[in-house]
Amino acid sequence: MAFLEQYIKAIEKNNIVSKTDINGVITFVNEEFCKISKYSKNELIGKNHNIVRHPDVPSKAFKKLWDTILAKKTYKATVKNLAKDGTTFYVNTTVIPILDQKNNIKEFVAIRYDVTEAIENANKLIKKEEELELLNITLEERIKEQTLRLIQLNQNLEERIRQEVEKNREKDRVMFQQARFAAMGEMIANIAHQWRQPLSELNILLFKLKKACIKGQNKSILDIYYKQSKIVIDSMSNTIDDFRDFFKQDKKEKEYAVEKTIEEAILILQETLKSNNIKIIFKVKYSIITKGYPNELLQILLNIINNAKDALISVNNKNKKITIELKIKIDENQKEIIEISICDNGNGIREDIIGKIFDPYFTTKHSSQGTGIGLYMSKKIIERSKGALKIKNSKNGACFIICLPKTKE
Repeated sequence: MAFLEQYIKAIEKNNIVSKTDINGVITFVNEEFCKISKYSKNELIGKNHNIVRHPDVPSKAFKKLWDTILAKKTYKATVKNLAKDGTTFYVNTTVIPILDQKNNIKEFVAIRYDVTEAIENANKLIKKEEELELLNITLEERIKEQTLRLIQLNQNLEERIRQEVEKNREKDRVMFQQARFAAMGEMIANIAHQWRQPLSELNILLFKLKKACIKGQNKSILDIYYKQSKIVIDSMSNTIDDFRDFFKQDKKEKEYAVEKTIEEAILILQETLKSNNIKIIFKVKYSIITKGYPNELLQILLNIINNAKDALISVNNKNKKITIELKIKIDENQKEIIEISICDNGNGIREDIIGKIFDPYFTTKHSSQGTGIGLYMSKKIIERSKGALKIKNSKNGACFIICLPKTKE
């Protein structure tokens, strides 16, 4: 008997316990029941158990309860109740019919435990999901407005992104819906960002071409301007393909000379750099062949060099220069890697913002000059290729360091 009393006390101490007669009138409650319901024992005993019934709970739920326990079966459910102070609480409930020696129902014992926090957290998640779905609808409308011209250039772009997102939707639907729209926005803004510089470059070349024609200069000069213009146009075309390919899983790597890609970036930007009195220096000792995606590297180089140019334009320095160095280096794992450093003498980046430089949408420029997505996407692309993109301040300015895995002698 002593053991039985201990068992009963243990159940009462760790659970919410009540007893009712066959009509549902409360005959016993423990302290835990009083604590969660905010009623005292005197207020509860002698009252019908529906004193804590929540008005939101439909009548059919109570009909099911009574049908079950009057059939001498145990009833289990999560029940929404209303406390004396008007607050809502949830309990996992087990109602057990107690039978006498003649197998008649004598009373009902209900054992419960509090699951209010878990239910409320689940409700918050549902509400947050609804808010995110509404946000996604709003984002989709905004993205549609911004992508009208780009859809004309590549009508399949949105569909391909949608297909990539759809493959993983079931894995984490809410998170990946956000990723889909965010990725579209990043890519669209990046293409626009990357096109500003080549368009400016193309404008300068066409102006020079017009002047050369007026002056009647020889064909070799016209050919030079024509070839430079064609390189810029090809680069603009490749921009869309590159960012579209970023989402493709089946794109193929190819071997390429890293220094050739750097030289191509310099060629594309040389007129703009020259017009702003910026000297560009390229240091390389020997050719380095690697395997990867040269167009992606080209876009990253254009973005970093263009940022360096903007930084130099804003400073008062007669000897403005950008130095690019390509070399093989040993990393902390004693492995050979390819390192490309792009350094300027534009006074560097403030220490309070240098840690945010790769954050999405973070920019120190006016909104008409950029969105801050270029460096963020550049870092993502490099890391996707198992490389790294870093930033540090040197003595005279900022240094961006691109690290690529060395795959070929």
